[in-house]
This record gives sequence, C-alpha cells and structure tokens, in this order.
Amino acid sequence: MDMPVNVPIDDPSADTEWNDILRKHGIIPEKPPSPTPLIQEALLEARRQAHEQRLENKDLEELNALEDEEDEAFLETYRKQRLAELSAIRIASRYCQVYPLQKPDYARDVTEASKSTFVLVHLTSSLGTNIESQLLTELWREMSRKFGEFKFCEIRADLCIEGYPERNTPTILIYRDGDIRKQIVTLCDIGGQSTGMSDLQSLLVEVGAVKQNDLRVLRSEQTENGQWPSDLQRSDVSANADDDDDWD
Repeated sequence: MDMPVNVPIDDPSADTEWNDILRKHGIIPEKPPSPTPLIQEALLEARRQAHEQRLENKDLEELNALEDEEDEAFLETYRKQRLAELSAIRIASRYCQVYPLQKPDYARDVTEASKSTFVLVHLTSSLGTNIESQLLTELWREMSRKFGEFKFCEIRADLCIEGYPERNTPTILIYRDGDIRKQIVTLCDIGGQSTGMSDLQSLLVEVGAVKQNDLRVLRSEQTENGQWPSDLQRSDVSANADDDDDWD
C-alpha cells in the first residue's frame, strides 16, 4: 500500500515555479484570475461613459459656451434635447400658483386632482408667530412657479382637520393617484427654519415627481440665490400664473 506523500507548500497562492508544477498535477488548485484586467476595463468604461455624458447636465447657455470646444453636431443634439425638455415643462405648467383650499372641496381639489398630477398641501399654522409655517408659505409660492406642473395648495390646519395640534404645523402632505405618498410634520426633519428650495426639491425627487437630473433641480443653488437659469426664466414658466397678492 502506497503511503501518502506530504508535499511541502509554503504559499499555494504564490506565483512560483514549484507551485506551477503542483497545479499542473492537480495538487493545489489553479490560481484565480487576476482582478486587475477587470478593474482596468471597468475604469476605462467609466471614463468612456463620463466622456460621452459630459454635456448631460448643462443648460443652453453652458452648451453655447462650448461651441469652440465641442463638435457642433454633438452640441446640437444636446441643444435639441434641452429645448424639448423646456418645452415639455412649459406645456405641463398649468398651475403655477398656490391654491387656497376649502374643506368641503378637499376631496375634489386634492384627492381627485392627484390622479392627474402630484398635489402638495401645506397645512398652515393659525398663529402669526409660527416662523416655519411663514417660511413654508413663501417657499410654496416659489415652488409653485418653478414646478408649475404640480398643484401646490394651502389650508389652515385646524380648518382642515378639527383639533389638529398647532405643534404639528406646518405639515406637508404629498398626494398622487388619490393617496398620500409622503407626510412631513413640521420642517424639523428637512431643515427647520433653514429649510430652502433645495430641501423641497429633494422631496420631489424622493417621491418620484421629478428626476434627480431635472435641470431645475440641478440649478437649485442658483435659484436659492434668487437667480433663475437663463434658459428657464420665471416669466416663461409662470406665464399663466395669476398675481397672488391675496396671500400676503
């Protein structure tokens, strides 16, 4: 009876001539393929995609500024894409203002309306000292103009829901397809008294109302400073908006 031979193996993963002999005879398993080529291939693919998509988030003004650096036909493709996006936004922007709500009409103006678009309701404070509610009222106006395809509404919380706690105001309710998609009680979790347009835009992205690469979201930093993108002027988007001085 043959006695088993103990073959000395220092490091089966080492790339040595002795290990090659052992692998050839099946004594140790083959070395797994090196991940380096796969990593290099993935990096090259990432660079290729980044290069191809380098104009993806640029607006018309930025595209025009690249005329001397980019192929004209390539630029024109993106210009047409941006114009189509802007045209779609303008066509869909049918609301462009904040709508006051009455409790008897809530089902019609909110629940039913949400079957065709997102409806966002601000349950306001009954007190003039609630800074968060005052802030949200101002932001609601800006949001309604910027995202005119969605319906922004307001109603005093205690007139909408009897006994609604003042401490829970302001409350945001986001409706779609007849259901509440998201509820925010006070602004504490989204920025408190420092809440800005970008915070509310993030909510729209979260509930699927707009995409992360929506030009209006990408330009949120400009709108926070009161600047509107050159290719999406407030007057164009809110051409049908009525004067809402009655909310002052």
